[in-house]
Amino acid sequence: MASTPETVLKDLKNGKFAPVYFIQGEEPYFVDKITHYIEQHAIPPHDRGFNQVVMYGKDVTMSTVINNAKRFPMMADRQAVIVKEAQQIEGLGREDVDNLLISYVKNPLPSTILVFAHKHKTLDGRKALAKELDKHAILVKSSRISEYKIIPYIEAYIKEHKFTIEPKALQVLAESIGGNLEVLTNEIDKMLINFSEPVMITVDHIQKYIGISKEFNIFELTNALSFRNVAKANAIIYYFSQNPKANPLIPMITVLFTHFNRILLVYGNKNLPDSQLAGVLKVNPYFIKEYLTAAKNYSLGKVIDIFTYLKEADLQSKGVESNNLPHSQILKELIFKILH
Repeated sequence: MASTPETVLKDLKNGKFAPVYFIQGEEPYFVDKITHYIEQHAIPPHDRGFNQVVMYGKDVTMSTVINNAKRFPMMADRQAVIVKEAQQIEGLGREDVDNLLISYVKNPLPSTILVFAHKHKTLDGRKALAKELDKHAILVKSSRISEYKIIPYIEAYIKEHKFTIEPKALQVLAESIGGNLEVLTNEIDKMLINFSEPVMITVDHIQKYIGISKEFNIFELTNALSFRNVAKANAIIYYFSQNPKANPLIPMITVLFTHFNRILLVYGNKNLPDSQLAGVLKVNPYFIKEYLTAAKNYSLGKVIDIFTYLKEADLQSKGVESNNLPHSQILKELIFKILH
């Protein structure tokens, strides 16, 4: 059956293992996380030598995988057969190869846990393999996280580790790192490991342990733009120009687009109370005053013009009509157009 990564992980942590897992999707973080959990917990360490097989898609055929899945465990209750990089199995998607797996999933060996870690893409849902996996196996889709879900994800991840985080620090993490869950969780883990007991995470902690400046980051830039603080905005983009690898332009344009889209939403929802407006903007109510101020500082016509500037900068950042301008210059011109 189709399952979410969170549901599958919850079941696994409760000791519920299924005979077949097919974990697929564009977001590799959950594919790796679920696979790793099964690899570390399905079979006791002393039984893994004979009863846990880890193989890689480019090195095996489907018939080899199925033959391993069909063998019985040695002096144990179960075995695990784990196929990493399963998207590289030769012929996967071809009818004869797919039929081998279809035949197995319809009648799997109960003592085997068979896992396919299929990264960066998904099976064609119209074909028989995807349909049969959906019926007879645990089919997991690991999708890229939506932008509006990044902050709730960070908050939940930190809460899971018994920590809390202040709203500004939450926003800094979300806007500076973005939705690459592998990078995001690695950076959070790198920070949390420094504490002997749970604390409230602040911007100072993020600067000290992750290296995101509390003064010069994309969150502070959007804040400076909201209040039309020209001096602060210019100082930040100068800092970015001195550290281009740590502050790539394309993700920055995405954040700026989201920021001004929220300002646009304020215009369409001015009569809502702050708590409801925060829900529409998908931000913490703590930041509502900033967006209300920004709507006063930028007319509706100016906001619409800014979307044109952002589109131009996005094209230039990708080499379209850029005249070989460095990214730092593209950003400088973009911010000038926004502020003036």
